[in-house]
Amino acid sequence: MITGWFTGEGDGFRLLGTRCSSCASVFFPREDVHCRNPHCAGGTLEETPLSRTGRVWSYTDARYRPPSPFASDAELPWEPYALIAVELAAERIVVLGQAAPGITVADLAVGMEVEAVEGVLHGGGEAESATTWNWRPTGAAS
Repeated sequence: MITGWFTGEGDGFRLLGTRCSSCASVFFPREDVHCRNPHCAGGTLEETPLSRTGRVWSYTDARYRPPSPFASDAELPWEPYALIAVELAAERIVVLGQAAPGITVADLAVGMEVEAVEGVLHGGGEAESATTWNWRPTGAAS
């Protein structure tokens, strides 16, 4: 699990970001040291749950095995997957993530609504799998 990046399970699953108390800028991944807004003098950074749904801003497919240092089990067959950039309107940010299993670029369109769901990042074997997030079109089967 990526500690501090999300919370909950099932319908309660949410990505966690931070919001600056001074300028209200939202950051994901979270920022715990200082406000990243260059026009802000800085304020307290407070953990904030992000919108559960957003709109596809862009997408592509990953058709190659990632190089080191990324975790990838060379013993397993490679399966391409879709990457999605999702605009969270309320937070005014774009969050990247992998599509949920079974979702391909053929299932996606710019502007369609997607939701953050719990996912599993597979690494170099069962012991290296980690809980993460995926994006899934709203209304798509689990």
